[in-house]
Amino acid sequence: MLAELIVNGLYVIPLGSVNTFLLESPDGCALIDTGVPNSAGTILKAITELGKKASDVKHIILTHAHPDHIGSFAALKQVTGAKVYIHQLDAGIATSGKGFRPIFASPGLLNGFMFRKFINPSSSIEVESASIDRLVIDGETLPIADGLKAIHIPGHSAGQLAFFWAKHGGVMFVADACKNLMGLSWSLGYEDFEEGKRSLKKLAQLEFQVACFGHGKSISRQASNQFRKKWG
Repeated sequence: MLAELIVNGLYVIPLGSVNTFLLESPDGCALIDTGVPNSAGTILKAITELGKKASDVKHIILTHAHPDHIGSFAALKQVTGAKVYIHQLDAGIATSGKGFRPIFASPGLLNGFMFRKFINPSSSIEVESASIDRLVIDGETLPIADGLKAIHIPGHSAGQLAFFWAKHGGVMFVADACKNLMGLSWSLGYEDFEEGKRSLKKLAQLEFQVACFGHGKSISRQASNQFRKKWG
């Protein structure tokens, strides 16, 4: 199986170094992020393995407009017919497929090495684009899977959003505010590192049992305690 169960109603679909998430709901499933370009086939196969059809996906939620998160949203929108959601500050990049803002390596020798090896900060990158159906604002609750609350967490990307799902003691989709590859740590890069630190303090003040990351394994218990120890 390509998809892995995190908690009831929530699956991660690993796509190499980046994750996509599938939220089940009787009124239509939601994908959170879409991976790099050419990931649509893998995502759709994972959905099929779970006994669902492409048309069961009614929502595509983009946490932020970096190439490894919006790379396949245009292809998936075309196949599924889903509505697409993103913050206004990143919408222009998604609808044009270009104009990516500069991103800079996080502090630390290892982060710097991995940033140079795996991240291309060039603003000349282009991905397939498509229209956005809904601009999401900080604090609003989307009527998806019994409610997904949007939390604006800029720093890694100016329009980055986390999403809080109240089920299972609280599930937080933290996007790339941080990573959980070799333990909980900074993301490899930020557009504005100081803003990113403030966003992590903001998340550390909230209560959630489960944390889901764009990069790395999910934390399944007492996740907010770990955030507070690191960034509170």
